[in-house]
Order: sequence, then C-alpha cells, then structure tokens
Amino acid sequence: MLDAAREADLIVTVTGNTQVVRAEHFRVLKDGCLLANAGHFDVEVSRKDLEGMAVSHRTARPYTEEYQFADGRRAYLLGEGRLINLAAGQGHPVEIMDLSFALQALSAEHIARHGTTMAPRVHAVPTELDRAVAEAALAPLGVRLEQLTPEQVAYLAQWEGGT
Repeated sequence: MLDAAREADLIVTVTGNTQVVRAEHFRVLKDGCLLANAGHFDVEVSRKDLEGMAVSHRTARPYTEEYQFADGRRAYLLGEGRLINLAAGQGHPVEIMDLSFALQALSAEHIARHGTTMAPRVHAVPTELDRAVAEAALAPLGVRLEQLTPEQVAYLAQWEGGT
C-alpha cells in the first residue's frame, strides 16, 4: 500500500478490513489521488488520520471531499469513505435488486432441495438458475437468450465444479 500510495491516481479499497489507507500512506500520497472504498462500511480509509493531517478541507463537488496537506498535495475522498456504490451511486437500481433477490431465492431453494448432497464449500450459482432469472427478466422485453455452444457450456462447468 505504501508503494502504491506514491504512484496511484486512484485507490479503491475492497478488503473489508479497517485502516487500509492511513497516516503513513497519506504522508506519501500522490497529489490529486482519489480515494474510494468499496469494501466495508466506512473504516477502510482512515478519515481520522486524513482530517488530522489536512490543513484544509472542502467539498469539491457532490460526494467528493478535498483534503489539502501542508505541502500543497491534495487527496479526494469519495462518498465520505463509505461504500462508494451506495454512498455516491445512490444505491442499486430496483431492477438490479429485483434480479438479485430472485437469484438468491432460487439459490436458497436449490440448497434446500440438494444441500444434503452438496460438499461443504462455497458453490457457484448453477447456470440454469442464473439463466432462469435472466430469461424471466428479458421475456417481457421480447428478448431471448441464445443457446450456449458446447464450448461455452464446458467453460461454465469449470466454475461449477463440473456440474
């Protein structure tokens, strides 16, 4: 992170951990670097350190806070350090949530029916469930999905453990 901070124009944290970007990184941060968090709550970019080191702070534009350091360098914190897709993107569109919940429901049903025969590990969503949700969403729009080629089926099977 220390090496990246010196060169990066954009740092996006996605770790789900705390204090990923902190004082030691802000000391060497490239001027004008954008900081965004896509990992977990608002704990990945240390706002305490950023605010403590900045000599000035202003809202540069909506969802963009500019922090200026004593040497003139600036850092731009997006979405107040909160999950950027939710804080600045104003959440997921209802259409995406609709598809996500449908896929989650079908996946839960799949586990209820087949869970006793499944190995205890993380499993990919079966292609047929993903396809069923896509077809249900696209049919009212008059859109049909193509049939997969044998090569495409084989490619997808590698991610599903060969099923």
